[in-house]
Amino acid sequence: MHISNLPLESLSQFLQTPVGLFAFIILYALWVTLLLPGIWGSMLAGVLYGTWVGSAVVFLGAFFGAQAAFWISRSIFRNWIKARISQFPKFDFVQKAISRQGLQIVFLSRLSPVFPFSLMNFAYGLSDIKPIDYSIGLAGILPGTIFYCGLGKLAGNFSKFSEVLNNNQSSNYSLVSLLGLISTLAIIFIITRAATIAIQDFDSSI
Repeated sequence: MHISNLPLESLSQFLQTPVGLFAFIILYALWVTLLLPGIWGSMLAGVLYGTWVGSAVVFLGAFFGAQAAFWISRSIFRNWIKARISQFPKFDFVQKAISRQGLQIVFLSRLSPVFPFSLMNFAYGLSDIKPIDYSIGLAGILPGTIFYCGLGKLAGNFSKFSEVLNNNQSSNYSLVSLLGLISTLAIIFIITRAATIAIQDFDSSI
């Protein structure tokens, strides 16, 4: 790691201590909760801790931040949203049917770059998705986390992040992109199928 600026060098040295590592996890959790993009944080973890330790640190930070956003949304806003949805019985019926596919949807949305991680944490809190399904589904961020931490490790320096992101054409990048595309298509299929069946069941019950 090459850092010429003394204050940044001191900060990076602190973050690589056990206390600093714990602080990084907390800061990353706050970063995610505040709806900020996690790519730069993941690459920074790669610089500071390497690919694998960095991935573990980022995953823990993202997990705690996602849980905080989920429960803030569920405890503060969900009742208000449900009161409005209840005025549209068919929509509410469909939403509940889709939520029963929660584990698959959460996991696949974490693999797909189409769905913004931080925003979706709050959105899932408003749904009827079970907390256990939501928590397990967070494992879907692991491939992207490892990839971006690996890019950070490859860059070795904060100033080279943009260069590495723009120039990286590796097979790993292609694999992550393909995985994201497949996940997006799978989510569309699952949601469409669940919604179609739910609408048919609702119409037949009237």
